[in-house]
Amino acid sequence: MSPFLLTRTLPEDATDAALRADVLQGLTGMPKTLPPKWFYDAHGSDLFEKITELPEYYPTRAEREILVARSGEIAAATGARTLVELGSGSSEKTRYLLDALTGLRTYVPVDVSESALTQAGHALIAERPGLDVHALIADFTAGLTLPRTPGPRLVAFLGGTIGNLLPAERSAFLKSVRSLLAPGDALLLGTDLVKDAAALVAAYDDAAGVTAEFNKNVLAVVNRELGADFDPDAFAHVALWDAENEWIEMRLRARRAQTVKIPALDLAVDFAAGEELRTEVSAKFRKDGVRRELGQVGLELTHWWTDEEGRFALSLSLAR
Repeated sequence: MSPFLLTRTLPEDATDAALRADVLQGLTGMPKTLPPKWFYDAHGSDLFEKITELPEYYPTRAEREILVARSGEIAAATGARTLVELGSGSSEKTRYLLDALTGLRTYVPVDVSESALTQAGHALIAERPGLDVHALIADFTAGLTLPRTPGPRLVAFLGGTIGNLLPAERSAFLKSVRSLLAPGDALLLGTDLVKDAAALVAAYDDAAGVTAEFNKNVLAVVNRELGADFDPDAFAHVALWDAENEWIEMRLRARRAQTVKIPALDLAVDFAAGEELRTEVSAKFRKDGVRRELGQVGLELTHWWTDEEGRFALSLSLAR
């Protein structure tokens, strides 16, 4: 069996420290915010899997459609011998790329979840004799050092997750990705596209209320980890399309005036009736904008694929 290596680049207490810092900064700012990464405890991850199966939520199906149709072209264009996946999770969609990349020698999944990396990594090496898996427990938004592996490298960032970064954060992230690439290496980027506002809002405010439960899960995480006393029922789920910035915002709106205590931070947070806490920004993109943002960091967009309905895009860009 091929080797499975697991390297931790995050300190053991990094998650707790990051949560404390994000909650303190976000709930004392104006407007109040919390980063979307805190949705994803075990329950939140299960809820998101349910979201991807909802009729209103098209991005996962659209991206999978592109991967099924285009993985062979991606393989031919890159000749990758190393595949690096940022935010790999269960590595389910990655299997289409792994099947197509016939010259692949090493897969480097990067995630903050040790359990997800271990489970997916062992499954992959059992399925694919000859594939080395070197998993990294790391926060890819905080800079990343990759193991020495054969080139060319293909870095994949799928799911439209880049849309959760604000413009300045996206720029910093793309610069950090470019710093990992040698000339001839490539970035495969998933981006949700600008479309009808009603379709966008529905994807984040489904009729069954699963996304509302997912949104409120961030309050349950803060309650459990920091001893807070948020009442999720005291907040309403809100999804809005910001046409100027071309992004969806998910928010939690206080149904009444209230004070939330967070003992671990020695903090009390007042909410006025109707005040909103922003929990996610999900930017939507246009081809010219993606090309421009990639070009600004030294990446040349060479391929652009969409699903048949033109809802989602995978782009391939080369480091020059």
